[in-house]
Amino acid sequence: MPRILIVECKQEISSFNPLPSAYDNFSIQRGNELQRQRGLNTEIGGALEVFEAAKDVSVVAAYGARAGSAGLLSSKGWQRLSTEVLDAVEANRAGIDGVYFSLHGAMGADGELDPEGHLLTEVRRMVGPKVPIVISLDLHGILTDRMLKQIDGFAIYHTYPHVDFADTGQRAARLLLRLLGKPARLTIARVVIPALVRGDELVTKIGCYGDLIRECQRIERDGSALAAGIMIGNPFTDVPELCCQVIVMTDGNEELAKREATRLAEEFWPQRHRMQGKLIPLDRAIAQARTINGPVIFTDAADATSSGATGDSNAIIKALHAAGYDKRVLAQIVDPEAAAVAHRAGVGATVEVKLGGCYDPRRFSPMSVKATVQLLSNGKARLETSGMELNAGPTAVLAFGSFTIVVMSRTVSLYDRSIYYANGLDPVDFDLIVVKSPHCEHHMYDAWVEKNFNIDAPGATSANLKSLGHTICARPIYPLDEGVSFKAQAVMYRRS
Repeated sequence: MPRILIVECKQEISSFNPLPSAYDNFSIQRGNELQRQRGLNTEIGGALEVFEAAKDVSVVAAYGARAGSAGLLSSKGWQRLSTEVLDAVEANRAGIDGVYFSLHGAMGADGELDPEGHLLTEVRRMVGPKVPIVISLDLHGILTDRMLKQIDGFAIYHTYPHVDFADTGQRAARLLLRLLGKPARLTIARVVIPALVRGDELVTKIGCYGDLIRECQRIERDGSALAAGIMIGNPFTDVPELCCQVIVMTDGNEELAKREATRLAEEFWPQRHRMQGKLIPLDRAIAQARTINGPVIFTDAADATSSGATGDSNAIIKALHAAGYDKRVLAQIVDPEAAAVAHRAGVGATVEVKLGGCYDPRRFSPMSVKATVQLLSNGKARLETSGMELNAGPTAVLAFGSFTIVVMSRTVSLYDRSIYYANGLDPVDFDLIVVKSPHCEHHMYDAWVEKNFNIDAPGATSANLKSLGHTICARPIYPLDEGVSFKAQAVMYRRS
């Protein structure tokens, strides 16, 4: 009976977030605690479903660590986390026939800008050259040369906004079972594209990026390729190999892998201009919102906590307040001190707080408000898509004028409505809703609002990529540099 080791280590970072993340950012599952993901829309949940259906497979759950997007992981946090991951693999590696490792791909730590590459190198050293290692990755990850040299296969998200977490885990699990059951001459072709992309054309249901992803799905489904994907990286993770890339894997058919990866890269490159954020100035958006009868969204993608921002931007709230906008506004912000003041005062109390700018004062200055405490909570919620838990810490709903603000103590992903719902608020009851995510699933907001304004605001995850200040990624790269040229060249990786 094949024994399959399951490991997970996931975080996405923004190098432009001044607040380092730490070990305490991670939710840890040790050993069989990973089984709690059974039935959830997560990569581990999907993989467990496939392995359990196989019946003749024994699963050895080693370790899982998941953290919301944040700033660069501290050196101390990375040392503790990586030690725990690798100690768990070492303790469980005896008699292992295969490894499934669930990763993100856009981690970054102080002193180690390729954490996934380091972990995979050490796991390969432990299990030896003959044990297949299959990984799953977010399409916003960076699949590095060091990672590719350690793995036997991969599965990459095919959707954005992401809904195929479990499906990706299932594809990874099926690929690993195939490699265990049938010898293969594995060939991976990788074509690096010197471009950073953002914007609506990346929404896979409607954008040109989705059209190319469907080609990857086609060659997987018709059997031409064992795996295929187009990774667009996270443009806010400033690391040496930041890029877009096409990866195609076949069983011994090197020419097909090279041809398809090159073709898809050549189709991607001319469309890079379309794959950029289209931003509207904040003053213009406010002026237009005044004249719209139905509800509107102000998308604050520059402070997207799901992409690694601080979440403490008050730029939109402050501008709306200064402009005298008097329709009902619902917004969210991370400010632990303001939340603590509200919790000390209690529901119904009037408090005076400084709101925003607590983590990123270079970009945001605090805003003085006198507000009523409407509700207090522990900040716990469950993501709508995956069902995974969120913990925003002590949370308060503050109201002043026409504004209702959910004030959180901790940064959590805000790409759905769960934090609003968990605090007794329904976005449909408001005229203007601030969403700190570049995109949400269509039914959550876009299906019923009159207009979604993609606001040009400051922040660690601004779609105005030139404003961020990349210093580490390979140059030249579009759109940071002018006159960037591209000739598709496939680099081949082979394992037997």
